Amino acid sequence: MDRILKSLTLAAVVLLVALILSSCGGKPGGKIMKESFGKTPDGTEVELYTLTNANGLKAKIMTYGAIVVSLQVPDRNGRLADITLGYDTLDGYVKNNPYFGAIVGRYGNRIGKGRFTLDGVEYKLATNDGENHLHGGIRGFDKVVWDAEPLTQKGSTAVKLTYLSKDGEEGYPGNLHCTVTYTLTDEDELKVSYHAHTDKATPVNLTHHSYFNLAGQGSRDILDHILMLNADKFTPTDKGLIPTGALRPVKATPMDFTTPTKIGERIEQDYQPLKFGRGYDHNWVLNKADGPMTLAARGYEPSSGRVMEIFTTEPGIQFYSGNFLDGTIVGKAGRVYKHRYAFCLETQHFPDSPNKANFPSVILMPGQTYTHDTVHKFYTKK
Repeated sequence: MDRILKSLTLAAVVLLVALILSSCGGKPGGKIMKESFGKTPDGTEVELYTLTNANGLKAKIMTYGAIVVSLQVPDRNGRLADITLGYDTLDGYVKNNPYFGAIVGRYGNRIGKGRFTLDGVEYKLATNDGENHLHGGIRGFDKVVWDAEPLTQKGSTAVKLTYLSKDGEEGYPGNLHCTVTYTLTDEDELKVSYHAHTDKATPVNLTHHSYFNLAGQGSRDILDHILMLNADKFTPTDKGLIPTGALRPVKATPMDFTTPTKIGERIEQDYQPLKFGRGYDHNWVLNKADGPMTLAARGYEPSSGRVMEIFTTEPGIQFYSGNFLDGTIVGKAGRVYKHRYAFCLETQHFPDSPNKANFPSVILMPGQTYTHDTVHKFYTKK
């Protein structure tokens, strides 16, 4: 056997390797790499994990804020581009981050007037969005350093992030143990799985807050993206973007994305909800399918051919059209993030649910486990 191997020419060895790869699908398996991404102002080390799948897709995730720093996805010609907004360095995220790529909590979205009552006790939260509480408060989950553990298995790579939100943090009751796992699969999916448990009753509504532009981050506005939202109703709000409690049909309104429609087609129409949000910044009530996962949204960018589908276990999705981006932020590769240069699709329970008895409950009790799964599926169209 040794004599046979030694007699092989270099060309034969290359051919043999190629045949072996071909029999295994012809692509290398996924991989994960860890590196330093700097330190927070208090000296805490921040790690950056790069997940790469067998097809070359890459997701970079750091422990500060459990943030997706970049997500590189191919266009119809196989060219990779980063489709998420963000910064090249940790400093940008620490100094001025409008939740780019972050996990937000303990309660994603808004709680009216920063207060709720639970078991007869009123809890007061930070009012960091006018008179309302937004995305967990002054120092929500997007501004803490999570512990991380890399995971690999056949067909995927992952990083599991954990954080203990202590009783009283940002005004919330209970010690909340949280786990968020990002998994990049060889089927070109980025999965986000959430788990939490508590020792006191508490509201929980975790979500992921990437700003997407399927043409490539910082390249142009997203008004020509074609969006489908699998929702026949939305939750109208007051001028502070707090839901009124109603579930309003989208039919015959600019909120109807049940048929794929350009984001910019109706965004400037004279419609009160659009005035309140300065564009789209609303929660849609998903048409739930049989089984745990529902197709919530599909975005398509015609020039690149990129498509992103979102499936979730959650009852709602917040669609935000980048209305408050104004050109003052310089992001990755020196790109300026102008008005409506990205959109967000945040799978969630409804805003202000602790104060709306008719909305699905967000209260987690001791002994229960909070779970939430969302899948971002990527492919291209000709």
